[in-house]
Amino acid sequence: MSEFPPCPKCNCEYTYPSDNLLICPECFHEWTLEEVENTGDDFSDKKVIDSNGNELQNGDTVIVIKDLPVKGAPKPIKAGTKVKNIRLTDGAHNIDCKIDGFGSMGLKSEFVRKA
Repeated sequence: MSEFPPCPKCNCEYTYPSDNLLICPECFHEWTLEEVENTGDDFSDKKVIDSNGNELQNGDTVIVIKDLPVKGAPKPIKAGTKVKNIRLTDGAHNIDCKIDGFGSMGLKSEFVRKA
């Protein structure tokens, strides 16, 4: 394991020093150790907001507000579908959940409202 922190851009663990910079061999991002310490980027600091502006938490129940087409499925997820016990993630589809009849999938918080 490297004694240097992983790349803040791509999370590659094979970073190496060059002069006063750290360099990622995969994405070629360059940064200083002080930049990483000062940013404090943490997923716990980010808030996930539903379509009405309410903050969502892990374990919440949400309701889908519009019909959502699903690739490979013959029918869409209908508006009004209740989704229980959501898990918040980082990324574009920031809600992981299980929907009856569809299984596990990711949803965008802009298409749900807190129940």
